[in-house]
Amino acid sequence: MAIDDKTRTELEAAAFRRLLEHLRNRTDVQNIDLMNLAGFCRNCLSNWLKEEADARGLPMSKDESREAVYGMPYEIWKEKYQTPASAQQLEAMKKTHAGH
Repeated sequence: MAIDDKTRTELEAAAFRRLLEHLRNRTDVQNIDLMNLAGFCRNCLSNWLKEEADARGLPMSKDESREAVYGMPYEIWKEKYQTPASAQQLEAMKKTHAGH
């Protein structure tokens, strides 16, 4: 499939927005589960977004990038949806993502 760069960027942006919407709707899926299964989580996405803004000289705080990903302030999301990690989840995190 041959598409121009502008269209490719638009498609990628639309797919990213759909991913964010999916993650916002799946509040039952904890970040530690995402990390253990996929190697990234909502916080990773927010960090990548901030890093890209920084690389382009655009002002974006860590709180702003997290709100862009979570759809609400991070602290509110944690209060509403984050559950304590189980011993099994923590052990899996140690094995697969030491130092994250």
